[in-house]
Amino acid sequence: MMKFRKQLLPLLLLGAAGQALAHNPMCECKAVDGGQIQCTGGFSDGSGAPGVTLDVIGYDESILVPGKLGDDSKLTFKRPDGEFYVLFDAGPGHVVEIDYADIEQ
Repeated sequence: MMKFRKQLLPLLLLGAAGQALAHNPMCECKAVDGGQIQCTGGFSDGSGAPGVTLDVIGYDESILVPGKLGDDSKLTFKRPDGEFYVLFDAGPGHVVEIDYADIEQ
């Protein structure tokens, strides 16, 4: 029985590591017509992120546009004036920040 446990533990750890790596958060924002920005969020395993928080935050840490991704894992908003960043927050360890300078106008 002890030998079986020693063989099982590495397999369990390997399986857990694979699952942890399979769900890296991803978010992309791009300029669209009318001075708006469209952000799409999801995970590296190809799954979407409907309902996940996506906030637009000013450099003074004020929330300029509070939001959640729609059923299509997208959120479109008017481009704020000044400096800001987009925060995709799917929970601890699943956060992506996109600076306004990285979003083409």
